[in-house]
Amino acid sequence: MKQILTGLLLTFLTTAAFAQQGADPYYGFRLGLTAHPTFGWAKPENGKGNGFSMGFSYGLLADLNFAENYSLSTGLTITTINGKTTEINPSPYYDAVAYPNPTPYDLKYKMQYIEVPLTLKLKTEKIGDVRWYGQFGLSNGFNIGARQDVSIAGKSIVEDDHIKKNTNFYRAGLIIGAGLEYDVAKNTSVTTGLTFNNGFTDISSAPGRSVRNHYVGLNFGVFF
Repeated sequence: MKQILTGLLLTFLTTAAFAQQGADPYYGFRLGLTAHPTFGWAKPENGKGNGFSMGFSYGLLADLNFAENYSLSTGLTITTINGKTTEINPSPYYDAVAYPNPTPYDLKYKMQYIEVPLTLKLKTEKIGDVRWYGQFGLSNGFNIGARQDVSIAGKSIVEDDHIKKNTNFYRAGLIIGAGLEYDVAKNTSVTTGLTFNNGFTDISSAPGRSVRNHYVGLNFGVFF
């Protein structure tokens, strides 16, 4: 895990060093910080989702501007995606002796990822000090934490069970977002917006289970 973090950080720094050599003033690399809540949910193949659960995301933002109104946007964040489901006889919790009939189990997923998005950001011309943007691309998540609460009919079976061995390491998602950037100084701007992250890979590696998780991010950040 340390090797992954070191490699990603070196990639950012190398990109910044080359990008800052561009001659045109609106070309180049912008680095920023973000911290914002996430509203996640999960959808099992054998069961149903049970509403939203709050999580959190924080880390670095990076925009590589290759034209005046277009950027390649990425980042390096620690993102929590929580979600609740009801699943029938889920492995490895299903107890056939105690519950011989099909039984609904209430599960809460508490997943944490290193996320590295790769998106295209399209910006408007400035309207005063504001530029609006739309964003589209791929989310790449690498699991660094996975826990789960399990109950049946309100009776707790396990709490904070470590399920990393039953969790897939890589998570891919589709990113669609929109928002605005507001200039507060010559080289500083704040940004806010909404991002929908639609996971399309299975997060569970347990036999007989298939679950996908998704979230909406209420984004806040500062570019320097």
